[in-house]
Amino acid sequence: MERLRSPAARFGPVGLAFLLALFLLMLQALVQPTPLTWSQTLNLLKIAAVLGLLSVGQTLVVLSGGEGVDLSVGAVATLGAIVVYNFTRGQDALFGPAVALALLVGLGLGALNGVLIVHVRLPPLVATLGLSSVVLGLILWVGGRERGDVPPLLVRLVSEPWVLGIPGVIFLWAFLGFVVSFLLSRTPYGKALYALGANRAAARLSGIPVEGYVVLTYALAGMFNALGGVILLGHVQLIHLTLGEAYTLPSVIAVVAGGTSLSGGVGGYGGTVAGALLITLLQSVLLTLRVEEFGRQVAFGLILLALLAFYGRGRPLRQ
Repeated sequence: MERLRSPAARFGPVGLAFLLALFLLMLQALVQPTPLTWSQTLNLLKIAAVLGLLSVGQTLVVLSGGEGVDLSVGAVATLGAIVVYNFTRGQDALFGPAVALALLVGLGLGALNGVLIVHVRLPPLVATLGLSSVVLGLILWVGGRERGDVPPLLVRLVSEPWVLGIPGVIFLWAFLGFVVSFLLSRTPYGKALYALGANRAAARLSGIPVEGYVVLTYALAGMFNALGGVILLGHVQLIHLTLGEAYTLPSVIAVVAGGTSLSGGVGGYGGTVAGALLITLLQSVLLTLRVEEFGRQVAFGLILLALLAFYGRGRPLRQ
């Protein structure tokens, strides 16, 4: 019977995602014309780190269940980056207050998502997509009225090497990964999040204030999305009005690829780390093979469907 077990059952979704990422890394080394160097490997990790950081909020939202998904990731991330870019105007002295302001903006927008879902009873997909449109309007207004610059401190924190040539964004990813994993596994909030993701009716009967936790989860997601946008700004070192848009769908795929169930209550941020590596390496292989943009988008969509069919729908939707 052991031989009949599927790879997902044998290694678990997280282990399978890491194995696929390792396979893609070896494939990358085979398809590119020159040997894979340490510098190229670090660059791939930098790209994966940015996606991983922009997928933190998505992980929380999906874990919360209720068909939760956040389609405002890209818009909120872009707005967070624009706030820092415009507020600091390239001055390190204003970096701290600017980041605090960006996080507050993200927290507020995320909370608004939660209120629309809990009190207006909009489906998460509709609420977050609608808010994304509103935020894009704000971006056009804010981004078109002022000009700023990237503070050098942000560039040093994110893009420059800290130790052994390893850039700061990888250390930031590791630190935030530890914080999020601790939040999910060791705190009352994490336990409540898994409980309401597994079954909201049962969570409510056990005394968990479900509505409050849903609003809190979307608020935290908005804050992490804004933080991801700030780090993305330090990574690309320029601003444009659609800076984070390209990360919305990949953030969903990274979460699902890591084994977090779209029905909620199962998974964790470790899986999202594996998913971010998997998506980044897949994109790198496709770029090396000179696959056009439309082909890469088709590939991402097909992968999402395949993952959902493979292990993403392991349990039926319960809410």
